[in-house]
Amino acid sequence: MMVVREQTPSDALASPDSSFCAGVPNNHSLLNPPQQLQETTPTLPPAPSKIHPAKEDVAALMMMARTTSYVPKTDPVPSFSLGLTDSSQEEASTQETERAKSPETANLLEQLGDLVQKIGSSAAKEKSKSPQIQKETGGESSGKFETPEGINQITDDMKEKCYIWGTRLKTYADGGTNEYDHMCTLIAQDNYILNRMHLASLQAKSYIESEIVSAMCIILNQKNDKRFQEQVYCLPPDIANMALSKHPKGEFISPKTNKEFRVEDYPSFIPFIDAKKLTSHPYIFATVCYSGHWWLWVIDTRKRRFHILDPLHKKALSDERKQLNKFTGYVILRLRAYAGGKPLKKDEKEKEIKASYVKISGQKSSYDCAIYVMKWLELIEPENIKKGKYEWDNWKQEEVDHYRVEYASRILFSEMNKERDQAIRESNAIRLSKPSSVLLSPFCQINSTDIETA
Repeated sequence: MMVVREQTPSDALASPDSSFCAGVPNNHSLLNPPQQLQETTPTLPPAPSKIHPAKEDVAALMMMARTTSYVPKTDPVPSFSLGLTDSSQEEASTQETERAKSPETANLLEQLGDLVQKIGSSAAKEKSKSPQIQKETGGESSGKFETPEGINQITDDMKEKCYIWGTRLKTYADGGTNEYDHMCTLIAQDNYILNRMHLASLQAKSYIESEIVSAMCIILNQKNDKRFQEQVYCLPPDIANMALSKHPKGEFISPKTNKEFRVEDYPSFIPFIDAKKLTSHPYIFATVCYSGHWWLWVIDTRKRRFHILDPLHKKALSDERKQLNKFTGYVILRLRAYAGGKPLKKDEKEKEIKASYVKISGQKSSYDCAIYVMKWLELIEPENIKKGKYEWDNWKQEEVDHYRVEYASRILFSEMNKERDQAIRESNAIRLSKPSSVLLSPFCQINSTDIETA
């Protein structure tokens, strides 16, 4: 803060220049005010060994530099030296009217303004340096993401780094790998844990693990918008997929256990079901995977209608698939009833669920079905399903590939991730020797020569 006493008219010119002098480091002194000006100098704190002017001080100095050109016509100009050029010292001792017209004076003012700007710029650079956070070329420091405001400022560069760090598998000299490294703990109704092998399934041309889809369901259900808070509940697929593995071909009596499906037989996955939303939301979106293929169930609980959106098929291709769909529908209804919801079908009719296939543009490859299903969770509007069709502008393959990068960062940088800060630090430590545009190419193959770690 700069404290200035009341000035007399004769002080008007002396004050700005002498106050500027007080803020300059000793080894860079530019002003040498004579003794007669000391009494009119504004009171300032002692000059530190290294100057770091505050924004307010820099602004004040700039204002001083700009207003120095004004000189009252009734008072003589006090003699002082800027120490810049010999001509400036000579001109400083001339008459007031001559000084106002002098080109050297304008030059001095310009130099003074430049000097003030340099001081402000130097201070800003010094302030930006931090021993905890290193500045990186072409990237963002992790500190930017550690504040609530930084959550929505994740750059493409950071997403790419996160993708590389999260999906990168290593094989050690002894033959071991890092695939079981703990990567993420989502804090939901219970802790949902992901290992590196789960995230590695987001690599190009890979089939995505069920845990990634479950993680996205958990994250979307906590998203603070009307769609997921009031309308759509994304049922995590773990129980349904485990049930399908125990009831192959949709057999209601499991050949493995000789029992019918019971929700209670899956205690480790029950905590991840949000019973309140499952029973209150008008739409249930249930992702299902069987034999490596994903599809989506859309259930309108008010109209009691069941739809299947399959990225690859427009109808059930066999009687086996029809039976599988009946069993899947039964599992979903049992889960809702277990949570306390009103039955959509009664008694044995639960085993006769008929779901219509919706004609919709889908995947272009054999391995992107999970990407489509996860994106549909966010975008499909059930009320727009008309006459068994859904009008859809399908994505280009480049967009589908890019979603793999997006999902890695959305999971690892999620506020629900207990290890979020670690993910930010580890991602930020990645050094990309290839340009960003190359890393985001559709089927980018990455090896050790492309990546460096700090």
